[in-house]
Amino acid sequence: MDNKETFQKIYDHLFNLYGPQGWWPLLEVNGCNPTKTGSVNGYHPNNYEYPKTKNQCFEVCIGAILTQNTSWPSVEKSLKNLRKLIEITPENIINLDIEQLKETIKPSGYYNQKSVRLKGFSEFFIKLNHVPTREELLKLNGVGPETADSMLLYAFKVPSFVIDAYTKRILINLNLIDGSEKYDKIKELFEENIEKNLEIYQEYHALFVEHAKNYYLKKENYITCPLLKIIK
Repeated sequence: MDNKETFQKIYDHLFNLYGPQGWWPLLEVNGCNPTKTGSVNGYHPNNYEYPKTKNQCFEVCIGAILTQNTSWPSVEKSLKNLRKLIEITPENIINLDIEQLKETIKPSGYYNQKSVRLKGFSEFFIKLNHVPTREELLKLNGVGPETADSMLLYAFKVPSFVIDAYTKRILINLNLIDGSEKYDKIKELFEENIEKNLEIYQEYHALFVEHAKNYYLKKENYITCPLLKIIK
């Protein structure tokens, strides 16, 4: 199989196995996670219109910052804490006392760093009058490649493939990469072999996360991954 066929087979298998994931979860959305792993609220399977408002777009972006080095259920706690205090808007984040902000986002960890990053991103977002480029996002304090691509893909609806630790773990196990590749090289591997389509990019990344939760949390489970048989 060539790479295009391989990546298509992986996607088809995962989509048939788990179905549409409905990412990115939002506080205002009543839908639930179809696979019931991790956080279960705010998902919207088969509805790719979200985010529908500027505030929802902003919520996705700050969620992408908060989820650095932690799990989504922890981020959801932080966002709910914030919503109890304020309407989640960039103006309100800027005006919120930083010590209060730190206390509010504590469930997400690294709250000293993340509180500064949230305020900095809020200032950037207020001035934004266009869809940001990846380069613009990468210049921001605390926004690395994964965070920038998450913002582009899920907040600004730009098909920019997201690479995370789960994706890398799966690809190494399938012998599609050796593990030494840099982030952008792995991103390029996907984007060269998958149709540049927003829905597919969103689902593919989310499906990898779901699949990893089932087969890649413990080293001994890697050999049971059904994808090993699919790509032979």
